[in-house]
Amino acid sequence: MSPEGGPCPQCGGPVLGAGPCRTCERSTVVDAVMTVAGEADRGVVAEVVAQATEGSAALRSIRQALKGGSGALLVGAPPSVGRLVVALRARGVDLPEPSCARCGRRNLGLITSPEGGVCNNCRRRQLATECASCGLVKVIYGRDPSGGALCSVCAPRPRRTCSACARVRKIARRAHGEHGDLCDVCFKGPVSTCRICHRERPCHFVTAGRPICVSCSPRRGATCAHCGEVRPPTVRWREGPVCEPCYRAALDRQGICATCGEQRRLVDPPGPAACRCTDCSGVVDLLSCRACGAEERPYRHGLCVRCSLEEEARELVIDIDGPLAPIYRAIVNNPQPFSACNWLRQSSAAKILAEIASGSLPLTHEGLDAHPQRVGANLVRHMLVANGVLANRDDALVQLEAWVTDRLDEVTSPEHRRLLRSYATWRVLRRTRERAAASNRPRTPTAHAKQCLLAAIALCGFLDAQGVSLSECQQDDIDRWFDQGLPSADRVGDFLDWVKERKLTAGLVVAPSLQRAGATMDEDIRWALVHQLLHDDTLEVGDRVAGCLVLLYGQQVSRIAILTRDQVRITEEHVRLKIGATGIDLPEPLASLLVSLIEGKRPYSGVASPPDSPWLFPGLAAGRPINAPTLGARLRRIGVRTLPGRRSAMNHLAERLPAAFLADLLGLHHTTAVRWVQSTGADWSTYAAELVKAPIANYAE
Repeated sequence: MSPEGGPCPQCGGPVLGAGPCRTCERSTVVDAVMTVAGEADRGVVAEVVAQATEGSAALRSIRQALKGGSGALLVGAPPSVGRLVVALRARGVDLPEPSCARCGRRNLGLITSPEGGVCNNCRRRQLATECASCGLVKVIYGRDPSGGALCSVCAPRPRRTCSACARVRKIARRAHGEHGDLCDVCFKGPVSTCRICHRERPCHFVTAGRPICVSCSPRRGATCAHCGEVRPPTVRWREGPVCEPCYRAALDRQGICATCGEQRRLVDPPGPAACRCTDCSGVVDLLSCRACGAEERPYRHGLCVRCSLEEEARELVIDIDGPLAPIYRAIVNNPQPFSACNWLRQSSAAKILAEIASGSLPLTHEGLDAHPQRVGANLVRHMLVANGVLANRDDALVQLEAWVTDRLDEVTSPEHRRLLRSYATWRVLRRTRERAAASNRPRTPTAHAKQCLLAAIALCGFLDAQGVSLSECQQDDIDRWFDQGLPSADRVGDFLDWVKERKLTAGLVVAPSLQRAGATMDEDIRWALVHQLLHDDTLEVGDRVAGCLVLLYGQQVSRIAILTRDQVRITEEHVRLKIGATGIDLPEPLASLLVSLIEGKRPYSGVASPPDSPWLFPGLAAGRPINAPTLGARLRRIGVRTLPGRRSAMNHLAERLPAAFLADLLGLHHTTAVRWVQSTGADWSTYAAELVKAPIANYAE
């Protein structure tokens, strides 16, 4: 306005500058409101307009918006008009509630547009234009030095100190209230259920009621500067957008620099043809570990996988110099750090270790026995024993003792319960303990002991039902019970022998069970499998060695699983495997496969396993060999049926070797060896020890 005064063109009153006075301007606004809301009280409208236009700027904005007509009151834009409409609605004036014409959201300052009143976000989308960098039509977030429009991806974001990691990075969320700036790495969106994968994850568009996680969010593709494929870019480097596979490959690309000759990360020229390191090429260094400086792809919070594993293990153990220090060192030195990191985050055993470290779970075998997660507790027990934190114990024997107690508590007759408890204590458990003390197996076999006790319990239950005491039991009673066909009925002979030794019954006997010959493998199929195992390099070495021991030497999977390195003797002349009393000189190429298994990298090793495992086939449990069922399943996957294959191999050997030599060579009981030789109808007087090697040598060529 002009500073010179003059009369108001409408009322003639004095006014500073040109144009109507404030009273006339307000009257014009009231008239516009009454035009669209004719039934409203004019006095109320005038009062609201006066309150809403106390400032000159608000009055000018409303007057300018109403120059085009009273329709601005129906649209609710610009924001000054929107505030006036809200105030009028609060006093009962019938006007539509201001809402964005595009998204429909309310309580926002609206901007006038060709589509009506729109919110700020929708207006920015209306004004979207082509990005000067990527060429896509997107919302403008910034300008380049020449004034060209830049989208949110291409526009440079401010770099400030993150309030979480204290590193200077690009800020993803600005500070507000008590919350400081958060960088791209530390910022996590609100957690909700993704509408695509239905998992609880940080999602976008949660407040809009359509949450979608980062993995399910659609991403626009671009031509990768390294491979030329059109894929969603992971980063944008100086050469252009780079897709996820090429990004990972670039960070992991190691080799000898063509300029300095050192083993470094190769970055120039970009892509698979890179031959120079960052120092020699002058390229800005790519991501590296912020702790050790290793030129490796960051795994977590700017740390390489080794440093991340060390950090997570320290958080788990808490006191790295305390009683769990050996566990901490074993986890950190794991040869497979990626698997170890996943184990620390996902395994139930890791949570049990955390309970021990915090003191909520006692560091004892009894504390682990009482833990509700039995499988995880057993894995932790194996770790603690393998690393010398807990003393070793025979878990199978402890479990057998608990099982015996539970089964005896189910016996209703007090007399039979006392008798069976004596039998279990002085016969079953005593014999099992003696075998465990004399055996070097990592797990004591307990199936036979359980079958003997179950058969004795079943017999006593049968006698109770018949009203017959054990001292009155006759052979007819035993035969009638045996005719019921219980699975473990033939094992009752051990119980009858025990009660006979104590003169509790007369001489009662059980008919011996029939030994049924199982299926065998065709010889041509067996030798074809042997040829495949010896020469197919695509198979895992451990599976090849185990399969040959089954198909050539008739070994049981349970015995193969517990073979140790000490049973193999390697010299310049031969490779000898000691299964029985006499060692077996293995021919080529089986001997080379066994040497490769011992000296090569072990593909199967559990977290916190000691590096000097004595087992030839280590399992995933720390310090333990592979389970026999697991090894059998692996052999079946490559076509080796263990039972038929073992029978065929034993028949082949029994036809050519005397029983005594067969027993010493394969570690069989002499009775078992005699039975195998008799089943083949071989002549014991023949000696064909040299034929043991002949079939292998023939197929090794």
